[in-house]
Amino acid sequence: MFLYVFIILPLCLVLLIIWAYTKKVRFGKILAAFFFTPIVALLIAAIFDWIFHPYVFYKKDYYGSYVINTNFFPGKQANWQYNTFRFDIKENDSIYFYITDKEKIVQTYVGSISVTDKDQYSSARLKINMPQPTIHILESNPTIYRSKFTFRLVFFSKKFKNMCFKKCKWEKLDD
Repeated sequence: MFLYVFIILPLCLVLLIIWAYTKKVRFGKILAAFFFTPIVALLIAAIFDWIFHPYVFYKKDYYGSYVINTNFFPGKQANWQYNTFRFDIKENDSIYFYITDKEKIVQTYVGSISVTDKDQYSSARLKINMPQPTIHILESNPTIYRSKFTFRLVFFSKKFKNMCFKKCKWEKLDD
């Protein structure tokens, strides 16, 4: 603020008086540079902040349907997992984990979800509460990997190791 009030503003006033008196274009260009440089710098800083600042998650962001992300670990195993496991998180804070045979639901595990306290982390982290015994996939809470516009939930399974789920409706795979 000191720099602006005591140096830049008086310098701009002096340049404005010189430009008005001499009518030389170069003083007008220097004056324009004094005004437009900070504006352009602020715009660039705001754009970079928007691009590189991670998205903050809230509980409502987790509501929806999840399927195996076949792009993360592509192949027959991922396709089989896609057709065998999926889950829904409902707005009443319940989770329905389905074991399926493609479109047919074979078995359902029902539990509840909660999120961590907002003071503890910048984003809400998902916690899953399942009555025991439960399926091996839901024995621990997922790790959340996020980008600017999307996220994925990775569960650790004793049988399959990391299982990557994305928020998406289940659709039949092309064989």
